Amino acid sequence: MIARAITVAVALAAAGVAGCGSNRDAGVPGGADPDAVRVIRQWVDELRAGDVQAASDRFAIPAIVANGTPALRLTDRPEVVQFNESLPCGAKLTRAEPSGRFVIATFVLTERPGPGTCGAGVGQTARTAFVIHDGKITEWRRVADQAPAPPPGTGPIV
Repeated sequence: MIARAITVAVALAAAGVAGCGSNRDAGVPGGADPDAVRVIRQWVDELRAGDVQAASDRFAIPAIVANGTPALRLTDRPEVVQFNESLPCGAKLTRAEPSGRFVIATFVLTERPGPGTCGAGVGQTARTAFVIHDGKITEWRRVADQAPAPPPGTGPIV
């Protein structure tokens, strides 16, 4: 009886440790859904490593993208690959916040293997609004970085 209780306790402890590891992506500040954060982190890590094919596999077909341009509807895998190849920078995910149906992700830009260079962008931040559905990116929309708030007393008079 005692041996069985010890076995059950060890199994529960092991499951708890395994569960903590699987929720690692929830540790990104901002309060976004951990499953969405996981998809975004996988995409950005693969892109930063230069694995454009794997990063592209994180997108649903069709998908909507807008990188400071009017929204485009990508309708096949080659278009998704071309879009990911067009991103000259890699990045590291630093924050993910829910905003309606979107997750607004903040990244610090890095160089990455592949075409183009990030150049002066390295170390800068960028923000992207994602919609994640069934573990895939269905929308990717670049959003403006938030400007710092003006010091108190210097803003417009209302």
